[in-house]
Amino acid sequence: MTKTDTIATQDLQVLRTPQARFANLPDYPFAPHYVAVEEGRLRMHYLDERPARPSGETVLLLHGNPSWSYLYRHVIPPLVEAGHRCVAVDLIGFGRSDKLADRHAYTYDRHLSWLSEAVLERLDLREMTMLCHDWGGALGLPLLAAHPERFRRVVAANTGLSTGDEDLGEGWPMLAQWLQSSQRTRPFLPSAIVNAMTVTELDPAELAAYDAPYPDEAYLTGVRQFPLLIPISPHDEYTPALRAAWEVLETLDLPFLCAFSDQDHVSRGDHAALSGRIPGARRLSHPTIHGAGHFLQEDAGQALAAVVDDFIRATSEECPA
Repeated sequence: MTKTDTIATQDLQVLRTPQARFANLPDYPFAPHYVAVEEGRLRMHYLDERPARPSGETVLLLHGNPSWSYLYRHVIPPLVEAGHRCVAVDLIGFGRSDKLADRHAYTYDRHLSWLSEAVLERLDLREMTMLCHDWGGALGLPLLAAHPERFRRVVAANTGLSTGDEDLGEGWPMLAQWLQSSQRTRPFLPSAIVNAMTVTELDPAELAAYDAPYPDEAYLTGVRQFPLLIPISPHDEYTPALRAAWEVLETLDLPFLCAFSDQDHVSRGDHAALSGRIPGARRLSHPTIHGAGHFLQEDAGQALAAVVDDFIRATSEECPA
């Protein structure tokens, strides 16, 4: 396929990034895997790295915007070395997964449906540890609320679950700036966003890897649409469903750890919106990942992996296999 090819699937025009774009990405030797979602019309990519000596634990790694599973390239190897199976999905519109030509085809409900179908139905994952970041939490936490029986524990990293009821206060100018820039910037380079929100400087090959899924503007519809799906008002169309998810989350006693970084200008290291409301988080001491920005996987991937592994081991008796 060339970068201008599209696949017509009933009401969807699907763009599939040429595989050559993903050749020789630095520190990303993982074999690709795919499942079909939405009645087989969309191809969703995932990594599935398995240890030689399994611990019996499966870690589901969820990325946010505008990253993809490449974000976890330094987190996966130490977790696999520790004995844990790692499954990292690319959300539809990101990474090696299919993209939609019509940006309005991306909705919150559809994103959640695609993720649920891939993880719960196609892969049939159970007894998972979820590691979620950014939009990975905004989708992963409602998935948890809908199917708590599938999860053993959660590690939330620089993420949250807004309903639109929150007082944005001092955070509004930053959100407004992001909403504007995500729609108006030309060219829009995902690598520039990741690089701006890390402490360490990414090298040219790493920057190119973050841009690899998007040969041109047509492939960026999902990246551009995600910011517009953030609920910023109690009148948002998704607010009722998100409130319902919180009604469940506020009853969950499964181990829930917040691993936020000290230099994330989005959360500013404040995880109270999660740790103060979810019962399984209240009894825990939540670590701070030092020397890391919003994309803490880039700045401190091994440290984050160590937090996840320690948490799995510390709570394994609470969540027997």
